[in-house]
Amino acid sequence: MTAPDLILKNGTVVNHDGIGLADVAVSGGRIVDIGDLSHLSAGEVVDCTGLHVLPGVIDSQVHFREPGAEAKEDLETGARAAVMGGVTAVFEMPNTNPTTTTYEALADKIARGRARMACDFGFWFGASPGNVELLEEAERLEGCAGIKMFMGSSTGTLLVAGDDDVRQVLSHGRRRVAVHSEDEFRLEDRKHMRVEGDPSSHPVWRDAEAARLCTERLIRLAKETNRRIHILHISTADEIPMLEAEKGLVTCEATPHHLTFTTDDHARLGTLIQMNPPVRDASHRAGVWDGLRRGVVDVLGSDHAPHEREAKEKVYPATPSGMPGVQTLVPVMLDHVAKGRLSLQRFVDLTSHGPQRIFGIAGKGRIAAGYDADFTVVDLKARRTIENEWIESRCGWTPYAGMEVQGWPVGTMIRGRRVMWDDQLLEPRGGEPVRFQEGCS
Repeated sequence: MTAPDLILKNGTVVNHDGIGLADVAVSGGRIVDIGDLSHLSAGEVVDCTGLHVLPGVIDSQVHFREPGAEAKEDLETGARAAVMGGVTAVFEMPNTNPTTTTYEALADKIARGRARMACDFGFWFGASPGNVELLEEAERLEGCAGIKMFMGSSTGTLLVAGDDDVRQVLSHGRRRVAVHSEDEFRLEDRKHMRVEGDPSSHPVWRDAEAARLCTERLIRLAKETNRRIHILHISTADEIPMLEAEKGLVTCEATPHHLTFTTDDHARLGTLIQMNPPVRDASHRAGVWDGLRRGVVDVLGSDHAPHEREAKEKVYPATPSGMPGVQTLVPVMLDHVAKGRLSLQRFVDLTSHGPQRIFGIAGKGRIAAGYDADFTVVDLKARRTIENEWIESRCGWTPYAGMEVQGWPVGTMIRGRRVMWDDQLLEPRGGEPVRFQEGCS
């Protein structure tokens, strides 16, 4: 073979062969060979001795707030946070202002991303009762990650609550529909349970039953319409058996915060961990871990949803739900790996292979010949303390501040370009739309 553009030398590669020492050769932004490549020279050689080379981490749920709330985050700052945390591609959510519910709004986001994002990207197209006729075509457009439906109200104005409207959304299109599953009717009935000044009442209001009821109803409607669904940010032990029973149609996501925090952390962190759906008690956290351990959970997503610190420091319930997470996903979950809660291969399955498999991503998610040369290079022995000063998100804070972790992202490589290395942002631009097997490639 001709000399490749790039060789990653002497790293421990995690791929279809398992975990082992190997070199990886790259040409034209794609992987061309794996193995002992000591006989080859290359335009650039990156020494990965002592490091693990993982397929690029894909975060399939982020809120980058642009357009409409750029004081919290924008596509540029969010993408910078992603690559600094070892994330090579993101799927951004549609609850912006204006919402991503028209072809023009999606095209606008794609243009903004091409101009200013460091990582690769897809954008979810928002479903509403008024745009169901657009959905089938939308999911075939360039850069469309799929259709997103909010069955419970959260940040923004998108809401599809009733059975008839949900059925209409599920009846238009073919690709997997991602869903925020909390029962809006129960949330409305229980609003009086919010206690002013007490963020620990948030999971009392948005209780586990609101999630369970909605997921039960959603699964019934998905079976009626024979439509694949993906349930975001699973937060309850109660949903795991239902999801396990319907793996033919249903996939699901867990988040680092639901796997790390519990309601006990409200005393220390207050509204900083106020999320929709909420962080819950230790029994629910254990249930989500059990689902992850047994393979029911398909992907990890950060649900990165930043707000200004001043907004989070208001008096509950005047405080917004959401926290930054894209930059901390890798180190927080690698710390769980170090503590024996999941294997490194399972982490890769949840953050690379899983998204590729369930969303039909073309050319990403594996270290294999012909795939994009996307790598998350990590030091599993490194011990670091997460600090607010490290956070690139415009909000400038993280609920994980002060947490010591073992395992750290050393490098982020996207289509053969070294975008981040040793905490230094090397290429702040260059992101491209993710390609999908069922959409426009």
